[in-house]
Amino acid sequence: MPAAERALPMTRPARGGFARAVAAIVWKDLAAELRSKELISGMLVFALLVVLVFNFALELDVRARQSVTAGVLWVTFAFAGTLGLNRSLALERDGGCLEGLLLAPVDRSAIYFGKALGNLAFMAIMEILVLPFYSALYNVNLFQPLLLAVVALGSIGYVALGTLLSAMAVQARTRDVLLPILLFPVVLPVLISAVKASTGVLQGVPMDEIWPWLNLLIACDVIFVAAGYMVFDFVVEE
Repeated sequence: MPAAERALPMTRPARGGFARAVAAIVWKDLAAELRSKELISGMLVFALLVVLVFNFALELDVRARQSVTAGVLWVTFAFAGTLGLNRSLALERDGGCLEGLLLAPVDRSAIYFGKALGNLAFMAIMEILVLPFYSALYNVNLFQPLLLAVVALGSIGYVALGTLLSAMAVQARTRDVLLPILLFPVVLPVLISAVKASTGVLQGVPMDEIWPWLNLLIACDVIFVAAGYMVFDFVVEE
């Protein structure tokens, strides 16, 4: 009995082990991307092409351009972000790394948060590079603190849900088509509230009209992050 009692503390998880596991997964993804540059380059080229297509398709005056800026911006982020979400877990599966991650002696929610933070970093890099290009092309000042906060909140909700659904779709042969079909109907509250809040910021409407959309955006972020934390283990088991 005393020997068992002495051995008991060794079975407890090390303090900070969860955070270290998340950081290790994020670092692995970032290091792999620095070597291959597949995700960022693909997302960036796709996003710039979408911006250019909208620029020539919507030959509008200055005021009309300002009214559609938020919609075009979030369409660009959503399409390019889906491309990154698809490739993130697909590369793990095709390289045989996904099974290794699932067999690692860590809480599987750490895998979820690590992949989500990695995807969020890739999406943030793409957004940082797209925003100045978009500002110059459309002659709109997008570097406003409140607008950047809306972009950050919208990206968190989008990535939190997208990482979970990409884990569901990664085993399917038609995952490139399946993920957008699963993602876009469910992530609509995030996109709608982000577009409405971004439009309000760009048009300079009072904060009383922007706050309801910000509150909805924050609520969606909390719900999607909590859902990913609770069900990721069951998703990858299937």
